Amino acid sequence: MTNKHKILVPSAREELDKLKIRVMNERGYEVKSNNPDDVKYEIADELGIPLNNEYNGELTSEQAGKIGGPIGGSMVKEMVRMAQEQMLKR
Repeated sequence: MTNKHKILVPSAREELDKLKIRVMNERGYEVKSNNPDDVKYEIADELGIPLNNEYNGELTSEQAGKIGGPIGGSMVKEMVRMAQEQMLKR
């Protein structure tokens, strides 16, 4: 499955991967540091959604959202929490 999402600052990829690993580990998922994107397969399996590492065009938008939502949503919540913490320190 190709990754069509491009981050605005490519040099931030490593830190975003570290954030994903930390956040998803805190949520109880086993995320490997050498391939943090693999957590999507664990979530899909847990939800009974047939996700594979090649073509997934048969997935509905709802199914894709159920897989990606917990990952991205958790990362965004953590980034907001971190930003609020930084603002309080100022």
